[in-house]
Amino acid sequence: MELQVTWFVLWGVLWAVYFMLDGFVLGAGMLHRYLGSNEAERRVIINTFGPVWDGNEVWLITAGGATFAAFPTTYALMFSYLYTALLLLLFALIVRGVSFEFRGKLENDRWKGAWDTAIMVCSFLPALLFGVAFGNIFRGLPMDASGYQGSFFFLLNPFGLLTGALFVFLFLVHGALYLSAKTDGDLSDRALATANRLWPFLLVIAAAFLVAAYPATGLYGNYLDTPALLTLPLLAVAALVSIRVFTARNNVLASFAASCVTIVLVVATGVTGLFPNLIPSSLDPAYSLTIFNSSSSQYTLRIMTVVALIFVPIVIAYKVWVYRVFRAKVTTQEVMGDEHAY
Repeated sequence: MELQVTWFVLWGVLWAVYFMLDGFVLGAGMLHRYLGSNEAERRVIINTFGPVWDGNEVWLITAGGATFAAFPTTYALMFSYLYTALLLLLFALIVRGVSFEFRGKLENDRWKGAWDTAIMVCSFLPALLFGVAFGNIFRGLPMDASGYQGSFFFLLNPFGLLTGALFVFLFLVHGALYLSAKTDGDLSDRALATANRLWPFLLVIAAAFLVAAYPATGLYGNYLDTPALLTLPLLAVAALVSIRVFTARNNVLASFAASCVTIVLVVATGVTGLFPNLIPSSLDPAYSLTIFNSSSSQYTLRIMTVVALIFVPIVIAYKVWVYRVFRAKVTTQEVMGDEHAY
């Protein structure tokens, strides 16, 4: 039983780290055409995350792999029930990656414009779809002995769309702050101003999510049973507010750090409220998929724990090294003078 809990915690951590890291890439991608007023600035924006975006995807693969290995029943049924949504998500992620590489292959405005649009759309769709998927997981899927009783359009319910909007605006603010921290001059100033304009919308959507979650989900159950857990959502709110406090002081790095903490705590709040469920059933709790009725054997979990203890620190060390190497700001002169830049 302890290993199931351990892997549930690790599962939540992997998703939180993925959203924190790829969240700023998705946000910057959505803002790519809006903030990039010319070709030079658009190239600068892509080069701020060009060396790291594919490495961030490792955490998504690891989260999916952990689900497959630790909770195979949940993995199988989730990819069956949410097949259309996850297929759209996969296609969007593929096209986004291709767009980064292909836009610079031809010196043609229409060619680059088409790929720039693809970057924007295929950054927006994953953010929205991730939010809709998690919103429906929090809400519970209509599952019974016969399987999933809904459809793709069932997922587009008000609470699912609200959670999708929450993810979109979290990543928009996150991406704007990242761009402000990684660029200089007018582009950095416009990115910071954009973060400030988007933040009130994020605050309103976050408040709406907290209010709507009470009647729509069972997320509050664990918090009402164990009031000490309320520390998590309270810290998430404090981190969200601190984003605006730091931007008001023009402390971009502190504001970006607060945005990172906000995303991690928002995911932690949702996952903690979900425990011990992985996919609750909205029809009958007896058909919910939990960490206990969908997990691998204890032997498998023990092997996985040893593997994780060896390789997760290596991945973390690698990511720290990469971000340290590419910590400098990206400038127009540097990008336009480098033929190997994106």
